[in-house]
Amino acid sequence: MSTETSAPKEEQHQFSAEVERLMDLVVHALYSEREIFLRELIANSADAMDRRRFEALTNEACALPATPQIRLNVDKEARLLTISDDGVGMSKKEIIQNLGTIARSGTRAFAKELKESKAEDRPNLIGQFGVGFYSAFMVADKVEVISRRAGTDAAWSWTSEGKGQYTLAEATRETAGTTIILHIKSDADEYLESMRLENIIRKWADHIAWPIAIKQGDEEERNANEGTALWRKPRSEITDEQLEDFYRHITHLFDKPLATLLWHAEGVFEFTSLLFIPGMISPFEPVDQERKSKVRLHVRRMFITDEAEMLPAWLRFIQGIVDTEDLPLNVSREMLQNTPVLARIRKALTNRVMSELTKLSEDEEKYKTFWNLFGAIFKEGLWENGEHSESIIKLSRFYSSTQEGFTTLPDYVSRMKEDQEAIYFLAGDSKDILASSPQLEGFKAQGIEVLLFTDAVDAFWPDRVGKYSDKPLRSITQAKEDLEKLMGDVEHVNSEEEEGLLKSLKDILADKVTEVRTTQRLVDSPVILAASAGGPDLQMQRLMRRNDKTMPSPAPVLELNPNHPWIKSLVLKAKDGKDISEEATILLDLARVQDGEMPVDPTLFARRIATALTGK
Repeated sequence: MSTETSAPKEEQHQFSAEVERLMDLVVHALYSEREIFLRELIANSADAMDRRRFEALTNEACALPATPQIRLNVDKEARLLTISDDGVGMSKKEIIQNLGTIARSGTRAFAKELKESKAEDRPNLIGQFGVGFYSAFMVADKVEVISRRAGTDAAWSWTSEGKGQYTLAEATRETAGTTIILHIKSDADEYLESMRLENIIRKWADHIAWPIAIKQGDEEERNANEGTALWRKPRSEITDEQLEDFYRHITHLFDKPLATLLWHAEGVFEFTSLLFIPGMISPFEPVDQERKSKVRLHVRRMFITDEAEMLPAWLRFIQGIVDTEDLPLNVSREMLQNTPVLARIRKALTNRVMSELTKLSEDEEKYKTFWNLFGAIFKEGLWENGEHSESIIKLSRFYSSTQEGFTTLPDYVSRMKEDQEAIYFLAGDSKDILASSPQLEGFKAQGIEVLLFTDAVDAFWPDRVGKYSDKPLRSITQAKEDLEKLMGDVEHVNSEEEEGLLKSLKDILADKVTEVRTTQRLVDSPVILAASAGGPDLQMQRLMRRNDKTMPSPAPVLELNPNHPWIKSLVLKAKDGKDISEEATILLDLARVQDGEMPVDPTLFARRIATALTGK
């Protein structure tokens, strides 16, 4: 049992609601194969020691002891398992932040996965959802934490039975680091056996570079892990199981990677990389996460930082480590940004990843999985329009108005009609909505293929890229003249009565539209919206409005199908001088709904539709 004792001064705190729900889920829904808790706690200790070593490079007060290690001590009689480390430790504020609250919500997703998963898959959810420290309560009915922040003299204890509250008290700890004391439950005797603990460590944490020592009673202390940097070994000496275990350790995911890249680069500069393309997205890492690569940088096996941006932001889904001999251990933040060595490593790494993605694209099923997971992030590279734009375009996949599944820009170009001048696309939020959009009617009638862009970034990159294979990329909401050329002799000259309707509608809708005109690109629908000349694509306008961006957004053009019975009836009504203000507003709202927008006044729109249908 630990010799540290707590001072009498105590504070009672309530867990945040998120933590309380998480602990309840962990303890009561993940009761089998509880050994995962040890992997989580040891991983936390290893991270804390990595960070202390890094801080010590610029702060001598944080220097590690001569023989830093992670220690497990078993007191079978007292039913205590103690895990202590020489890591960076925690201040009082950090204890409250790390053990009392959760910054990002994952409880609902966690509960949903529990409900839908099979019983044998449930233990994996601990790692998948980053439950981490709270998994200790699967095997302990009481947990004590004693921690002292490196560079300070103050220590604090945290104690909880996992039932809604915890106690904070002043404590003593001879050195910096953290001690976790688990009061083992009556049905968890196996975790009071040193051999069982050693087997768990070799299974889950053998690659951790820090020594992990186990001691039970009068037994002699022994090392429980090999502590070899996996990425330094030749591929022939690494098993697939070891790679998968390391992947799960570094990503906190529990699937298998889509691809693994182990690369020993030699030449003017040398580095080793072990990178993974995940097979899933973490529920804590949404697509709109901070746009930075989190590949870990090591120098001579020593962890330096995960903020060196080793890969461009559009490859931030890649996870893993890069280890080099060509940087000093005390590398500064300024050096990370400016050193030519790191710049060359970044470039080489990006080129290698692009080669790996090209190889992965040869496996249609795997690449489909990759694209569904990370395609939206990958296409951000088109917006940056750098040296890899051509490769990104070839590797990009899109839905099409004429093809099943995904297609590519090269394949699209190969299918273009002889007289087709541009690559046409329609951007929106959903493939199904786009596929049935009235915007497509005229192009379908002419047998023209249109690419369906469904990611937010698709509204932006075509303007930046401009063209592909000397063919301009053009939204069909801005392709009125193109379609008229493709239609050839088909032309509609407005009658005097139709001109009267257009003028009346423009007067009624005033500043809501820039123009009202007839169009030949509609077949079945009465009305459609188009982007005004020189303005941004309609989807881009919608995205900017949703994000409250201050971007000029000109009113759209309202286009009418002169061959539609409703429009013909409105022509006669306007000719007779009847009021068409209700119909004008319905037309505009209907066009907005077709494009995935809400009517200006949804309640009034519903009332008008009901009136039009019933005549009341």
